[in-house]
Amino acid sequence: MTAGTRKGPPARTGTRRRAALVPALVLSALALAGPLFAAHPLDAPVVAPYAAAGDGGPLGGDQLGRDVLSRLLHGGTVLIGSAALVAVLVTLAGVVVGCFAVLHPLLGRAVERTADVAILLPPVLGIMLIALAWPGGGRWAVTGAAVVLGIPYAVRIVAAAAAPLAGAGYVEAALARGESLRHVALREILPNLRSTVAALFGLRFVEGVYVISMAAFLQIGPRPPAADWALMIRENAPGILLNPWAVIAPSLAVAALAVSVNLACASLTPRSADKAVTTS
Repeated sequence: MTAGTRKGPPARTGTRRRAALVPALVLSALALAGPLFAAHPLDAPVVAPYAAAGDGGPLGGDQLGRDVLSRLLHGGTVLIGSAALVAVLVTLAGVVVGCFAVLHPLLGRAVERTADVAILLPPVLGIMLIALAWPGGGRWAVTGAAVVLGIPYAVRIVAAAAAPLAGAGYVEAALARGESLRHVALREILPNLRSTVAALFGLRFVEGVYVISMAAFLQIGPRPPAADWALMIRENAPGILLNPWAVIAPSLAVAALAVSVNLACASLTPRSADKAVTTS
């Protein structure tokens, strides 16, 4: 068969990629629209404290007798929004600074030294320092801490991926034509980093979910009576033997969100095998 005439493998690859997007899209849509399907207000006691599943609610009650399912449906919206904001800001900063750093030696050295120092800071300590120093604290403090701590990693990843491209012929030709660094960074280098950007966004989103959830356990993030999945886990941990679903349900929701988004971003990453021409 003549080379390049087979269409099956690319079509199957495209189908697999679209299928990998479905869980993340469905879960995100359900979490964002969850409050519309909640049977009870998020802060209204409707059953006995730690009521078992089926005693007035499909997933029972929490420590104050509030419906676990209703709070679960309310709790994903803000978590997804916060994690997405962290991922967007960190990825954007990492892409811009990383692409410019490989074209400007002085900036590149400064960025590398700064990133090395920032990476040495333990994440938990960094979150506590930033969040506790933030006026008013709360979710915005944790989101800001996640952005500040995530940028050094993102810059190093983007700079490492962009370094080989900085010496490519088309980049040198653009510089020889007198193109500005902004043009070269954003028009010549950035379009060739799509896979890196997609993978970085997925990793930063999962990291955002992790940081926000961890902050809830440290009691420096979301505060009662907010319906947050991570907060639900911490609040209901003492009664896990009375109503396990009050802890298991939000735990599964956090895990499913992180895994599905990571798989979706991985499916958007082009692989060299996808571009190979099948011959026989």
